[in-house]
Amino acid sequence: MAGPVHYEIYIRRTAPADWSLHQAMEDRRQAVAAAEDLLRDREAVAVRVTKETLDPDTMEFASVIILTRGAPELSRKRAPAVDQRGPACRGVGDLYAPHARETLGRVLEDWLNRQGATAFELLHRPDLAERLEASGVELQHAIQKIAVPEAQGSGQSVHDLIRHYQRLAEQTIERLLAAGRTKQLVSFDDRSVAETALALQGAADRAFVMGGAVAGALRGLPGARARLERLMDICDQAPAEGAPRALVLVPVEQILCEILGSRHGLAQVLGPGLDQGASLAAVVRMAAPREVDAVLAQDARLSLLAPPIEGPVRRLGERLAAGEFPLLAASLARMVLRELMGQRRLRPGDAVGEIEILRVLAMALTATAGRLLTLEEVQTAFIERSKGLVAADFVAAYVKDCTTVLAEAERLARLCENVTGGANKRAAARWLDACVVSLRFETEMRARTPGATPPGQRLMALAELQRGVRKAGLSDRETQAVVEALGAVGGAIEADARLTAQLARAPAPLPQKLAVLLRLAAGETGPSGPVAERARAEAVRLMRAPDARVALSAEPQAVQTLRPLMQAVGLAA
Repeated sequence: MAGPVHYEIYIRRTAPADWSLHQAMEDRRQAVAAAEDLLRDREAVAVRVTKETLDPDTMEFASVIILTRGAPELSRKRAPAVDQRGPACRGVGDLYAPHARETLGRVLEDWLNRQGATAFELLHRPDLAERLEASGVELQHAIQKIAVPEAQGSGQSVHDLIRHYQRLAEQTIERLLAAGRTKQLVSFDDRSVAETALALQGAADRAFVMGGAVAGALRGLPGARARLERLMDICDQAPAEGAPRALVLVPVEQILCEILGSRHGLAQVLGPGLDQGASLAAVVRMAAPREVDAVLAQDARLSLLAPPIEGPVRRLGERLAAGEFPLLAASLARMVLRELMGQRRLRPGDAVGEIEILRVLAMALTATAGRLLTLEEVQTAFIERSKGLVAADFVAAYVKDCTTVLAEAERLARLCENVTGGANKRAAARWLDACVVSLRFETEMRARTPGATPPGQRLMALAELQRGVRKAGLSDRETQAVVEALGAVGGAIEADARLTAQLARAPAPLPQKLAVLLRLAAGETGPSGPVAERARAEAVRLMRAPDARVALSAEPQAVQTLRPLMQAVGLAA
C-alpha cells in the first residue's frame, strides 16, 4: 500500500553544477508550474520534478521523475593563448595605477591589516617598504600570488614572471628608500598642507611627493577611524581651490577608497558592533546624509534600524554630499550593490531583521537614485537580493519561530510584499499559497477546543490577511487564488459557529445588528467570499422584515451611519 506522496523540484543553476533541491510541494500541478517558471525566468539552466512516495513498511521514499527541462552542456577548458604583450606591470610607475594598487591590497591584505596601512601608503612610505622587504616570506608569497594566475591566464612562464616581479619590487623599494634618505618626501610637520601644495606646483614628481606627505601624516595612528579623522583634518587645511587643492584631495581620496573598500577598514571606521546590514545602511547614510536623514525623519522606527554616523564619518559624509570625492562616492555605491547582489546574509540568525533592514536600504537607495546610482541599478540589486529571500532555507528561518499557522501566513504575506521582481513575487506567492491551502491551516483556524480564539477574531484576522495579500503587489491570478483560499477557510469557520445567523437573531436593536452584518459583508471584520455573502443575505433579510422600516425611521442618525456600509455592499446607491 502506498504511503504519503510529495513532489520535489531540483535545479541546476549552471551547466557544470550538480542537481540541488529547490523546493518540495504537495500539489503536482503547482510543482510543475513552479519548475517551468524557474526555467522561464532563467533562474536555472535545467529543472527536474520528482514524485516521492513513502513506503510505510520500509519508511523509504521511491522517486519517479515526472518532468525534466533544459539541456545544459559542460564547458571545456581551453589552453590559454600565449600573451605576447608581456607582464601586466612592466615598470615601477605601473604599480601606482589603481588596478595595480587594488591587486597589491588583495595579495598583501593580511600584512597590511597588521601594519594598519593601505597599498597606497605602502607605495609612498619608506618605513613600510623597508619592513616588507625585511619580512621576506610575505613579499615572496605576494609575488607568487600575482605571477601564477597571470601565467595561467596569459600562457607566459611562471618563473619568468616571478623573476620580473622580484626585480620590479626591488626597484620600487629602492626608489622609496632613496627618496627617504634624500629627504625628497616632505612632511606636514615642517610645512603646512597649503604651503606644501603651493610649493609643489609645476614639479614633475608632485603627485608622488604629495602622496608621500599624506601617507606619512598617517604614520603611527591606531585604527582606521583615527586615520580618517586625520585625513579630514588634512582636507580642512588644504588650499581653497584650484590645482593646489586637487593635489591634496586626490591622494586623500585614493587612501579613503582603500580604507573603506576593505571590510576590515570599514568595520573599524563604522564600528565593530554592526552587522552587514547595519554597515551597508551606515555607508549609504555616509554617502548621502541629507537624503537618508530626510527619509528617516518620516518614520522614527526606521531611525532605530539605521545606525547614526558621527565624528569623522559625519565629516566625510558632508564632503561627499558637497560633491567632493566623486570616485569614493561611486566606489561606496558599487560596494553596496555588490553586497546586495551577493549571497552573504545581512543579518545572520535574524531573518525578520533582514527583511526590516532591506526595507531601510531600499528606501535610502531609492532616495539617492540619480546622484549615486540609477534607479534601474537599485532595482536590479534588490531583485537579485530577493532571490535569496524566497529560497527554501531563508523561508524556513523566517517562519521557524511562528507559534501558529496564522502567524506563519502573515509573515509570508509580508515576504510577498517585500520581495521585488516578477519571478520572486511568484515564488513568494507559491509559499503563501501552499500555507493557506494546507490542511494544517484549515485545521488550526477551525479549531473549537477550549481556550481557542473566538470565531469573530479569527474572521477579522483572515480579513486583515486578505488586505495584506492585496497590497503585496502579486499578480491578479496569484492574489485571487490566495484570497479565495482564505475566504473558503473563513466560510468554514462561520459555518461551524453559525455566526451570521446568531447575529441576526441576537436581542439587539436592528441598526446595531445591521451594522455588524454589513461590516462583515464589506470585508471589514471578515474575509470576502462565503462569509461576506451570507452576511449580506442576512442583512437583506433583516431590512425586508415588516418592522424594519419603522425601526430604522425611528433612528435617522443610525441610518446615516449605515449608508456608507450599504453602498459598499451594493445595497444603496
